[in-house]
Amino acid sequence: MFNVIKKLFLYSVLIPFCFKVVAEENFDKQLSFYSGVFDHIDDEGDDKTSLLGVEHRNPNLYRDTFFGTLKPLTGAFVTGKSSVYVYTGFEIDYRLGPISLKPSFTPGYYEKGDGKDLGDPLEFKSAVELGINIFENSSLSANYSHISNNDWGNINPGTDNISLNFSTKF
Repeated sequence: MFNVIKKLFLYSVLIPFCFKVVAEENFDKQLSFYSGVFDHIDDEGDDKTSLLGVEHRNPNLYRDTFFGTLKPLTGAFVTGKSSVYVYTGFEIDYRLGPISLKPSFTPGYYEKGDGKDLGDPLEFKSAVELGINIFENSSLSANYSHISNNDWGNINPGTDNISLNFSTKF
């Protein structure tokens, strides 16, 4: 477990630099920290466990499109059973005042550790997040995600996860 915690720490330190660009004076970094349940609908309960993660968004790479604001997203999480998922992709941000709805798609690398075998190291996470701004630069949101390998692996059991996210800009 200690090795997994070291890996997550290393990933959380390196991830913000994956999308590093020349910063302006008013550069705002956005980090999200989240905790939740991995494989929350597991009927047998032997793969259900906790998860803890971090995400980074770089506002210099945001793009306004006719779909909404497109944002690059990079993150990682570790489960209570030493599984690790490191991912990068995008989300689309829809806002109505202080409320936001953010669907996202993030392919990534999955290492099962002592946890659930998802069938392949390449996994795809699709998620939807519903949040509210709680302070000027912070928000709180609920997230539902599904991770699977699109039948590219030997097996494709998939997993459904729920989490509570805290995001802040600094």
